[in-house]
Amino acid sequence: MIAPPSDILPTGLLIGGEWVHQSSAGTMDHVYSATGQVQKTFPVAGPPEIDAAVAAARRALTEYRRWTPLQRRAVMKRIAALVDDHADEFATIATLECGMIQSVAPGMGPKLSGWLEYCAGWADKLDGAVVPAVPGFNYTRPEPFGVIAVILTWNGPTASIGNKVAPALAAGCTVVLKPPELAPFGSNLFARLCLEAGLPPGVVNVVPGGPDAGDALIRHPGVDKISFTGGPRTARAIQAACAESLTPLVLELGGKSPNLVFADADLERAANAAADGVTRLAGQICVAPSRLFVEHSVYDEVLERVIDRMAAIQVGDPFDPATTMGPLISQGACDRVLGLIEGAQDRGDGKLLIGGERLGGDLAGGFFVTPTAFGDVDNSSPIAQEEVFGPVLSIGRFEDEEEAIALANATPFGLAAYLHTGDLSRVFRVVDRLDAGNVAVNGGTSVNGPYAPFGGFKDSGYGTEGSLDGLKEFVRVKNVNLHVGPA
Repeated sequence: MIAPPSDILPTGLLIGGEWVHQSSAGTMDHVYSATGQVQKTFPVAGPPEIDAAVAAARRALTEYRRWTPLQRRAVMKRIAALVDDHADEFATIATLECGMIQSVAPGMGPKLSGWLEYCAGWADKLDGAVVPAVPGFNYTRPEPFGVIAVILTWNGPTASIGNKVAPALAAGCTVVLKPPELAPFGSNLFARLCLEAGLPPGVVNVVPGGPDAGDALIRHPGVDKISFTGGPRTARAIQAACAESLTPLVLELGGKSPNLVFADADLERAANAAADGVTRLAGQICVAPSRLFVEHSVYDEVLERVIDRMAAIQVGDPFDPATTMGPLISQGACDRVLGLIEGAQDRGDGKLLIGGERLGGDLAGGFFVTPTAFGDVDNSSPIAQEEVFGPVLSIGRFEDEEEAIALANATPFGLAAYLHTGDLSRVFRVVDRLDAGNVAVNGGTSVNGPYAPFGGFKDSGYGTEGSLDGLKEFVRVKNVNLHVGPA
């Protein structure tokens, strides 16, 4: 196992442009997921630090909302350039904080800078409209929503900064960013670069912490809107808390995405996409195609191809370029995934085809679970309905298009769906009926960066990230009617 250089991991709270290294809530230990060993101790926020950060954001809002769109665009482009300059540092942090492998981690910095560049381009294009109202002169003006509480998840937090913070800054909002306690370090590097680029103190504040910090942030009366990525259970608690203050939300939640493979598809490409999609980042992706449904006539052939592909996955040290799947994020995640696998076996929810074990030997200290697949899975079983967030694939079969669509939609989630077919007319028929916010066809991706809207249906949340629609989540529109003529 390659020794992780933990001295690269920045710690601290950023409040009003000042770094804080001692806080009311004390410290937390960060455990490196590849070894199971404590890697870094970092300070975390309590309610006093949350109060201070929100107050700093409100003070900064007075100045920042008056910046011209050209000023906002310019500072965001400077931040993006600095992110690119530190791309290697962001990559190393991504591996250390969440076990991201080397074929993925180097993309985190460019993803973040891409979001900053894209949103910067919209900063001077958020215009209003003249409304044909009589009498008088009526127009609308877009304004910053205000202070935004951003709560990140741990499975790629650097890229998630781009999803949430970049559009907020372009709209003229200020931000209190709570990084995930399991992966807090990339947010600190980003915040340092914001100050270096000339963003006013208090526009971006960083308050790492656990549930108490999150609860204090979402209930704070100084917060105007919340953007949250996480699970439905936590989202429901947040929504209940926000109901008291009517604080609006953007929720990007979990998924249990169906992947439909018809007999006329490119079966090799479909099988590779199925295996890779559920093992990428060890299955810790909200849009993972974790429910594979195959047309009956080609079920056995696709099953064999998928299992062969999963057997070839190289699980190991995330710093080793040969590794194609790294560890789960924590001991808790490891226990939960193995518990779901064991429960499925005990109930006979499907036939275990490969995997299902925690790795031992040189990897025994880390949180490594083998790529796992169950065949002929009961679609109503927990392994097919609960978001595993691990490298576990449930495989079932269907007889026709109607059954395929019914199986795909039989889930409380609606984040993403995948479709493989050689029939273009079928593409349009099926896509029209899939109950998901994002659909990928024949190897396409369900997450398309800053240019396309991204959001889920049902228990997968509401609101939009990406595109102009995502930026407008941080804008509120004021209508102005000017009386013209005699009194």
